Amino acid sequence: MNLAIFDLDNTLLAGDSDYLWGRFLVDLGLVDGAAYERQNQIFYERYCDGTLDIVEFSRFAFAPLARNPLSTLLEWRARFIRERIGPVVAPLAPALLERHRSQGDRLLITTATNRFITEPIAELLGVDVLIATDPEFVDGRYTGELSGTPNFREGKVTRLKAWLAEQPAPPERISCYSDSHNDLPLLLLADSPVAVDPDDRLRQTAEQCGWPVISLRGEAVQVQG
Repeated sequence: MNLAIFDLDNTLLAGDSDYLWGRFLVDLGLVDGAAYERQNQIFYERYCDGTLDIVEFSRFAFAPLARNPLSTLLEWRARFIRERIGPVVAPLAPALLERHRSQGDRLLITTATNRFITEPIAELLGVDVLIATDPEFVDGRYTGELSGTPNFREGKVTRLKAWLAEQPAPPERISCYSDSHNDLPLLLLADSPVAVDPDDRLRQTAEQCGWPVISLRGEAVQVQG
């Protein structure tokens, strides 16, 4: 069995689901608009430049989950997926996923964005294995705190290795797709790392290492390995 690993935001999606969720909450007046939007933008910029404190960001992102009952959150999420996520699935992402399926590969999405937001996105994309940052859930409500290791940077490797240890056999080969330099620890673990619509730092690394660079936003896709 070969394993195909995909980052989600700005890889399979032509956008960032965590950031879009924040914008969605602001647009619907569900959070203090100006303050939330300003802080959301700051965190997004820190993510892009590699200085994000994932614990600090997670507490910020989880606060709306903790303030509202699950039934309300699920209603908001269904609308969010329909209105904000469906339109930003990268045009060639479904074809890439299907090519790996047709080769008999196991598909896995790994994302720093929290599981509450990303579970239905993985379902939308037809990927049944998801490793995401987990918000703590106790007695039917989110607490606003993290549960376990955040799935970010080196944490993605830690979480992947834990998942692999639970499988009946290791994969023969691992392919990995990402847009971000934050995923370099994960890409370096893969047999076939692929840069997808990469940021400048990842593009530079990919060119130095001879990794394929592809786009899922309109250019031809070539599955590697």
